[in-house]
Amino acid sequence: MYFKTLRHATCAAVVLFAAACSMNLPWKDEPIGQEVNIAFILKNNLLFLPAATVDGRPGRFLFGSADPQTVLDPTFAPHAATHSIQLTRHESVRLAPAILDLHGVGDAIVGADVWSGHAVTIDYRAGLLTYQKQGIYTADMILFKYADTPMINITVDGRRISAIVDTASPDTLVLPRGDAPVGRRSAHVQIADTDFGDVNVQLADVATARIGNRLLSRFLVSIDYGRRQVGLWRDPRTAL
Repeated sequence: MYFKTLRHATCAAVVLFAAACSMNLPWKDEPIGQEVNIAFILKNNLLFLPAATVDGRPGRFLFGSADPQTVLDPTFAPHAATHSIQLTRHESVRLAPAILDLHGVGDAIVGADVWSGHAVTIDYRAGLLTYQKQGIYTADMILFKYADTPMINITVDGRRISAIVDTASPDTLVLPRGDAPVGRRSAHVQIADTDFGDVNVQLADVATARIGNRLLSRFLVSIDYGRRQVGLWRDPRTAL
């Protein structure tokens, strides 16, 4: 199970550091529910699920936290009404994904429909995506409620805004450009009581800000699709 596995997988130095600092980890004293650990590889700052298959075929499958529906690239997916996605040896789901050109980034983006209204936790440090059928553990986490797409509140240059939690983005933060030209600039960013100082961000034609893996990876990130909430815990194992 995820949190039990994390205790064994984390190196001894981290355990000693945690004890020395008297840290209370978010899962301390929490009951263990039904959980499935899925290893991922962080490549080009994107989360790939190497053990997953679609209709028995391996491929380059990304985890997309902000995608409500799984997407298959037409060059990979056979023409069929439904497809079977195998996450682990014992965990599979049958669904009707969207077909969309992913422009070579991957063969599929695994979306929220795979989790059936349950929850996931992303441990960037351990390389584990944990499917939590009984919801997330909220102890010591900063929680954010959302209505549709997983979102959190952040502060950019002193202004509080909402940002989509987008693991299919390899960037730091993508901001609506407004009247500014498309490009990059420096912005003072604060997320979940953590001040990142000046961060290089992208300005683009987006309606809502999107936070990507370069910043999300500084946290343990939990998304409960059923209860519509995101939990962030600043991970001391990862430097700012």
